[in-house]
Amino acid sequence: MSKKYVYFFGGGKADGNESMKNLLGGKGANLAEMAGHKDLRLPVPPGFTITTEVCTHYYKNRKTYPKELKSEVAKAMKKIEKLMDRNFGDPANPLLVSVRSGARRSMPGMMETVLNVGLTSKTIPGLIKQSGGNSRFVYDAYRRLIMMYSDVVMEKAAGIEPKDEQGIRKQLEKLMDQVKKQKGYKSDTDLTTEDLKKLCGQFKAKIKEVLKKDFPDEHNEQLWGGIGAVFASWNGKRAISYRKIEGIPDDWGTAVNVQTMVFGNMGSDSATGVAFTRNPGNGENQFYGEYLINAQGEDVVAGIRTPAPINEYSKSEHNKVLKTLEKAMPQIYKELYSYQKRLEKHYRDMQDIEFTIEKDRLFMLQCRVGKRNGPAAVRMAMDMLKEKLIKKEESVMRVTPSQLDELLHPIINPKMELAHKPLAKGLPAGPGGATGQIVFTAHEAVEWAKQGKKVILVREETNPEDVEGMRAAQAILTARGGMTSHAALVARGWGKCCIVGCGALHIDYAKKEMHADGKMLKEGDWITLNGTKGNVYEGKLAMMDASEENKLLNDFLKLCDSVKKLGVRTNADTPEDARKARQFGAEGIGLFRTEHMFYGKGSKEPLFRLRKMIVSKTLEERQKALNELFPYVKKDIKGTLEAMDGLPVVIRLLDPPLHEFVPRDEAKLDELAKDLNISREELSKRAEALHESNPMMGHRGVRLGITYPEISEMQIRATFEASAELLKEGKKPYPEIMVPVVCDVKELTDQLAIAKKVYQQVLDKYNIKKIKHMFGTMIEIPRASLVANELAEVAEFFSYGTNDMTQMGFGFSRDDIGGFVPDYIQKGILPGDPFQSIDQKGIGELIKIGIERGRKTRKNLEVGICGEHGGDPASVEFCHKVGMNYVSCSPFRVPIARLAAAQAVLKEKK
Repeated sequence: MSKKYVYFFGGGKADGNESMKNLLGGKGANLAEMAGHKDLRLPVPPGFTITTEVCTHYYKNRKTYPKELKSEVAKAMKKIEKLMDRNFGDPANPLLVSVRSGARRSMPGMMETVLNVGLTSKTIPGLIKQSGGNSRFVYDAYRRLIMMYSDVVMEKAAGIEPKDEQGIRKQLEKLMDQVKKQKGYKSDTDLTTEDLKKLCGQFKAKIKEVLKKDFPDEHNEQLWGGIGAVFASWNGKRAISYRKIEGIPDDWGTAVNVQTMVFGNMGSDSATGVAFTRNPGNGENQFYGEYLINAQGEDVVAGIRTPAPINEYSKSEHNKVLKTLEKAMPQIYKELYSYQKRLEKHYRDMQDIEFTIEKDRLFMLQCRVGKRNGPAAVRMAMDMLKEKLIKKEESVMRVTPSQLDELLHPIINPKMELAHKPLAKGLPAGPGGATGQIVFTAHEAVEWAKQGKKVILVREETNPEDVEGMRAAQAILTARGGMTSHAALVARGWGKCCIVGCGALHIDYAKKEMHADGKMLKEGDWITLNGTKGNVYEGKLAMMDASEENKLLNDFLKLCDSVKKLGVRTNADTPEDARKARQFGAEGIGLFRTEHMFYGKGSKEPLFRLRKMIVSKTLEERQKALNELFPYVKKDIKGTLEAMDGLPVVIRLLDPPLHEFVPRDEAKLDELAKDLNISREELSKRAEALHESNPMMGHRGVRLGITYPEISEMQIRATFEASAELLKEGKKPYPEIMVPVVCDVKELTDQLAIAKKVYQQVLDKYNIKKIKHMFGTMIEIPRASLVANELAEVAEFFSYGTNDMTQMGFGFSRDDIGGFVPDYIQKGILPGDPFQSIDQKGIGELIKIGIERGRKTRKNLEVGICGEHGGDPASVEFCHKVGMNYVSCSPFRVPIARLAAAQAVLKEKK
C-alpha cells in the first residue's frame, strides 16, 4: 500500500486520533480526536492534516513534495466542500481555509499561520453574499490575508531578510496606522469598508514595491504558498532556537493543518477566544480565559486590543470593566463550559482551548495540553490525583524538573519581565530571580549587606576568596566562566541566583562601573537578574515568591519518594548546609568536604593553623600545627554528623592542592612567618616550593596522605572521636570515610592501615565496642574504573567524582571550556556540556565498567555519585539505570533529584 500523506477530520469522523501525534503533530492529532472520538464529536470546522513525513520528505528532497500529495489534498478538499456546501475558489459560494503548523510537541508562536486563504478579487463578492452583505467584514478579512501572506509566505518563507528590522508586515501596519491617525480612529474596528478597500490596494502596491512580486490573486497559489511557508517555518530562526532550548529534535518536522475558516469578525454576534480548563498561573481548578468580540484569533494574542474575561474568575486589573462572555453570550458560554469539562475529563490533563463564535454559533478550533508554571504544575498534579482523574504514577510524571526548580527560588514577576528588554545575556548558572545594587568586590558586598542593603556582586570571575561576598549578595553576575566555574558551582550549591559568562559585560574596577549594551552603570545602581533564563535587566523589577506552595511541594515529593529506588543525598560543607538539605529530604550526605571549613564564616582561626601545617618543613612543625587544627576539624565533623543523625555522611579527606591555601595578603604572610618563628624570605621559599605546573593533577588527595600520613591520621581521628562522643550522647552517627584521587589499590591499603590503627585507639579511649562506619574511595581517575575489581577488595563503597572524571576523561579543563565548548555544542560535535549532564557514551561507559568490576569482587558494594551531575535529571536517570545506590547533589537540587529518581523508575517501566 502506498503511504497516506493526508488525514481528514470533520462531520463527526476522523482518519486519525490523539495517539498519532508523531505523524499528525499535536494539533492535527487533537483536531482528529475532538472531531471523531465517540465521546467528543465537538463542533470542529472540517479540515485535513498533511503529515510530518511530508516535512521530512520536503527537506530531504530539495524542498519538493511526494508526487501523490496534490491529489490527496484535492480529495480531502472535496470532502470539506461537500460537508460545508461551499467550494474552494468558487466566485459565487467560496470556501475559505486557514493553514497552520503543528509539531508533535507544542511550539507556541514559533511557526507560521495564514488565515483567510482562498479570498481573492473573484471570491470577494461571493463572501459578501454569504455574510448577508457584510462587505466591511470581507475587506477586513482580505486585508488580514494580505498582511499575513506577504509576511509569512512572500518574505519569511522566501528567506528575505528585511532591512533595519522593517519587515513587510511592519510597513503595512504603518500604512494602516496612518489612516487611523488621519481619521482619528482609536481601534482597527473603526475602519470603514471604504478605508479597508483603499488599504488593500495600498498594501498590494507596497508589496510589489518592497518584495518585487505581486500578491497572488489565485486560490490554489495561496493554498500551496501557505503550505510551503509552514514547512519552511520549521527551520526558521525562532523555531530552531526554541527547539534547542526545549530539546526538540530537528528531524521531527511539522505537520500542516488546513481547516475551514470560521469567522469571529462578522459583527457583534461573533467573537474569538483562548481558554484554559484550569488557571495556568496558579493551578486553581477554575475555568480561565479571554475573548474578543468581532475579532480573529490573532487579535487575542497580538495584544492590539484588550481581551475581555470569559467569566468573573478571569477578571484582572486590565479587563475588570469589560463584559464577560458569560454575561454577553450566556448560552454560548454554557456550551463552551460543558465542552471544556468534557475535554479535561477525556484528556485527563489541563487543556488550552481556542474557540471562535460565528453568528452565535460556537466552533472549537484547537485543544492541547496547556503550558503551566512550576507552582501550577505541582498543584494540578496533586489536585488531579485527589480528584481521581489521574493515578500516582501520572501525577509524578506531570511535573518537570525545571518546573519544580521554580518553586525553590523567588522569581521575577512575569508581567514585569515581559515589559522589559534584557540589558545583557549570559549562562543561567543559578535559578530564580534577584534584584539588588551593583557592587564590584566581595568586601563591599559584605559591608553593604551589613547595612541591610540588597546587593548583586558583579565580577570578571570569582575565586574562593570572594566566597563571603558571594554569600552576602542576593545574586552573582560574572563576565567570564562557564556553568561549572567557581561562581556557578557555589551559587547552585546555595540555591543562589547566578549568571556567568556574560560576555557583553565590560567591568572597570578602578572607576567602579560596568558597561553593557551601550549603557554605563555605576556601583549602587540597581539591576535585576533572571538566573533561570540568563537575562540581566537594568533597574529594580518586582519579585514574587514561587514557594508559597510548600505544603503541596512536600506532599508531591513524598509521592515521588514512594516511587523512586535511588537514594538522594546532598553535598554539604557545614552543619548548616546539612540541616537545610535534611529539610529538603536528603537521605544522608554524599560529600562532606573537610577543606570548606577554611573558607567563609568562622574560618580565620582554622585557616591560619592549616596554613601553618602547609608551610611546615619538619614533622615536628607539621604535627604541632595539626594538633592545633584538630579541634576545629572535629567540631565541624561532629556538627555535621549530628545534623544528619542516623543517616550516612561521606567524609572526604583533604583533597585540594595545598598551594590554594597559601595567603597572598602581606599582613597575613607576616603573621604566619612570626608564628612559625621564621623569616619572610624563608616563608616565601617554602610557599614557592609548593608551586606546581599542573596542580589539579599534582600533590593532592591521597597523595598528601601517603607523603604526610599524619594529615590523614588527624582527619580520621577527628571523624572517629566526633562519632564516639555522639554515641556517648545517645546519637547515631554513621561516617563513611572517603579517600580521594585514588588510582591504585595500594594507595587504599596504605590509608586503611592508618584508619584501622586510629579506630582501635579511639575505641579504647572512649571505652566503646564499635563505631558504625565504612571505608571507601572516590573514583575520579579513569584508571580507577578499570582497576575497580582490585579497589573493591579494600573499598566498601565507591563514589564517582564525575566533575573530575569528565575533566580527565575528555582532557578538558573545566575552568577553560568557555572558549570552545559552546562552539562544539553549536556545531553538533557535542550534544551538550558534559560538565552539566553525564556523557553517557564515554564517561558513562567508564562508570559502568567500574560498577560491574567492583561488584564482581564485592557484591554489596555501595555506589553513588557526588559531582555536580547528581542534580541533573538526565544524569540521575543514568545512575538509576546502571544500578547505583544513590546520587548526591547540592541541598537546593535535592528535591529535583528526588523527582528525577522517581521519573527514572516510571520511564523504565514504560
